[in-house]
Amino acid sequence: MHYAARLHAAIHAKRTPALVGIDPRFDQLPQSIRDAAAQRHPSDELAMQASAFEEFSFRLIDVVAPLVPAVKPQAAFFEELGPLGSAVLARVIRKARDAGLVVICDAKRGDIGSTAEAYARGYLAGADPDAAPWAADALTVNPYLGADTLEPFVDVATERGGGIYVLVRTSNPGAGTFQDRLTDGEPHYRTVAKTVNDLALRTADTDGYGAVGAVVGATYPNELAELREVLSASPLLIPGYGSQGGSAADTAAAFRDDGLGAVINSSRGINFAYRKPEYAERFSPTEWEQAIEAATHDMIADLKTHTPANSL
Repeated sequence: MHYAARLHAAIHAKRTPALVGIDPRFDQLPQSIRDAAAQRHPSDELAMQASAFEEFSFRLIDVVAPLVPAVKPQAAFFEELGPLGSAVLARVIRKARDAGLVVICDAKRGDIGSTAEAYARGYLAGADPDAAPWAADALTVNPYLGADTLEPFVDVATERGGGIYVLVRTSNPGAGTFQDRLTDGEPHYRTVAKTVNDLALRTADTDGYGAVGAVVGATYPNELAELREVLSASPLLIPGYGSQGGSAADTAAAFRDDGLGAVINSSRGINFAYRKPEYAERFSPTEWEQAIEAATHDMIADLKTHTPANSL
């Protein structure tokens, strides 16, 4: 089944485009998670942290799976722990797939030729989670090496019913250093967006969306509105909501009137909600799962209030 069709079916089922990032950072994990991991692995720091990441991520997935259509594990936090962390990442992705969630692995891979194909075949399982070791539905991809380096990712995504999200206008403060540079009189991010949309059109389903999406940050709402016009066939992945300063209203231009066309990511604001004052007043540190659930409900309500997600 086509990636965009599967994603939109999941969005319809949960009636929200909210996407929960999975970004385990050891020093921010609940103390109970850290203590339990230390008891399991008292003399092996990497094993202890990997064990904590796995328990935290599994329990987070159990909380959010009934509420949202998709999750986005950040590969870097797992890979920092070496082989143990990479194995945990694979199990976390499989856990999320088994829970019925669409999984976007945020690994930002990008390379040439057969190397790009190897990355794609390793991460992109698409519709069948058994098709790749990391079993992700979709993968974030860096286009810096050129348009030809996207082709292997597109080919594997098309073959397996998966998707890719190409970095176009990212949410970080220094994004404009390269992305705003003029190329033939227009910003470089717009040049990249045109290439991405051409690939999306080539892979489009009957609803008009392709397997090739784009990452466009909520922290640049004017550019987001501009790029939604350029990226007519691309599903969008919108980081920057919440902790990075983007609001729900800033993301509104990403959607069609029916509430489809984008997923909005929140990572820290959901993962570590128990540390935020508004939730710390209601939940004790041991009730961190209840804080995650409340923060997820609040995000869903915020998107319904300020975007076309209220049409879902």
